Amino acid sequence: MLTNKRLVRVQWGDCDPAGIVFYPRYFEMFDASTILLFEKATGLTKIKMLEKYSGAGLALLEARAEFKVASAYGDDIEIETEITEFRRSSFFVRHTVTKSGGALGLTGYETRLWTVRDPDDPKRLRSGTMPAEIIEAFKRG
Repeated sequence: MLTNKRLVRVQWGDCDPAGIVFYPRYFEMFDASTILLFEKATGLTKIKMLEKYSGAGLALLEARAEFKVASAYGDDIEIETEITEFRRSSFFVRHTVTKSGGALGLTGYETRLWTVRDPDDPKRLRSGTMPAEIIEAFKRG
């Protein structure tokens, strides 16, 4: 299955008063990493992908992380993102964060949902079937 890796340099604004990454910042990094993975798979920006497949978004249903080693201001971390499973409308994402030298910093997990506009009320979202073409793009890697 397709993966995406990206290097992130920890910025001052990512850190708490102790100088280590404030944990909610990782979830922002994970959100961006998920979008970049879909862009890599489809060759489309998120907005173009949603337009092409009549999607409304990639709703976050659950997020969690297992922290191992803290990261601090100035550290370079690598985030590797992969989809571990697709279901009809939901999918599971794993983010593995390693520090320079290869130490595992943390592993993050997301459960997400492919959403579409409700035809009866376009202001509302509902789950939709994940487009087969997108799933195939991930399998081709």
